[in-house]
Amino acid sequence: MIRFRQVLVVPGMTPLLGVSLLARAAITADATALTMYVVIALDMSYAAAGAVVAALTAGVALGGPLLGRMIDRRGLRTVLLATVVPQLVFWSAVPVLPYAILLCASFAAGLLMVPVQSVTRQAIAAMTAAGQRRAAFALESVVGELSYIVGPAAVIVCAATVSPGVVAWGVGAAIVVGGAGIALLDPPMRAEDEAGGEAAGRPRRREWLGARMVAVLTMGFGVAMLLSGVDLAIVATLREAGQVSWAAVVVVVFGVTSVVGGLVYGALPRPMPTWLLLGLLGLLTVPAGLARDWPWLCVAVIGAGLLTAPTLSTVSDAVSRLAPAGVRGEATGMQSSAASAGFALGAPVVGVAIDASVPAGGFAAAGLAGLLTALTGYLLSRRSPAAPSPSSSSRARESCDAVAPAP
Repeated sequence: MIRFRQVLVVPGMTPLLGVSLLARAAITADATALTMYVVIALDMSYAAAGAVVAALTAGVALGGPLLGRMIDRRGLRTVLLATVVPQLVFWSAVPVLPYAILLCASFAAGLLMVPVQSVTRQAIAAMTAAGQRRAAFALESVVGELSYIVGPAAVIVCAATVSPGVVAWGVGAAIVVGGAGIALLDPPMRAEDEAGGEAAGRPRRREWLGARMVAVLTMGFGVAMLLSGVDLAIVATLREAGQVSWAAVVVVVFGVTSVVGGLVYGALPRPMPTWLLLGLLGLLTVPAGLARDWPWLCVAVIGAGLLTAPTLSTVSDAVSRLAPAGVRGEATGMQSSAASAGFALGAPVVGVAIDASVPAGGFAAAGLAGLLTALTGYLLSRRSPAAPSPSSSSRARESCDAVAPAP
């Protein structure tokens, strides 16, 4: 806990994490809000709702690196202004948009989504010393897990008492307030020793997007794909048991254990390689398919839950260390895009596995996705040089422990 206290006393860290939680809770609930609007207010199919969510997700995946590059070149407040205003317009208009226009507007809204996750990660890398960074990213992953617990659940509860259009307004308001709050805080995007000189330059992409960075992005894609698949497998298992109403309880148990795992991992004296954490996460996901009712499923997801936040935090930590200061916005944008692609692909792949076998096959497919991307990350890391060149930064040297084993 001493490590976390040292992080929380960093000037600006606590308000940054608080505002980030508000905005991220709303962003994690945006797909749920749009789905409920299309299905309930427009009285259309779930397939139609899925198309809107897919358009939003595709926009987020494409926009992440572009917005990150803009942050590197134009600064944080310029990008926040360029994203907060479109979000205000989009979410205010959702209740009056016909379906065809909503479909196109959702893609545009995703393309210009407020980059809360990537900005928070950049700020953490800039605001903390090397010895504080792992604990700080563990806290960031805990904030992410809390947003997944709170956001969609709050939207569902509110939809039971007010119209889906009002819910959409609420989600949009939270996104706008969160983006405006970060703009007011104006956290640094680079550390003091990175503000000028060589660190402030913009290296060519091939100089930093090497095997190690590709390995980390691949594993970020893998953990997102696994988590998306697990959500679907939980619903499928409980639906077969006639207990689908208990799915929310299982998801909350999964999220709470992830928070606990993140706090424990952040307090550990030494990091673990990302590939090892992701591989263990995949291994512990597969046996969850043996559960046949909600109490046992709650028990079965504990092991995977404990490793979720640690795995996510090591991915963020490694990206921040491997990316030079001048391109860290673009790199964290790529991380967000990889996660968006993983979430978008996970549910369809696991859905095919469930349809072709049994609900347990969904957990097996999700776990296998984690294992395969962990192995891919390991092999890619082994291809990179055993040690960085003398001109490489200390951040890159520190990243070796978090990404790959010594050869």
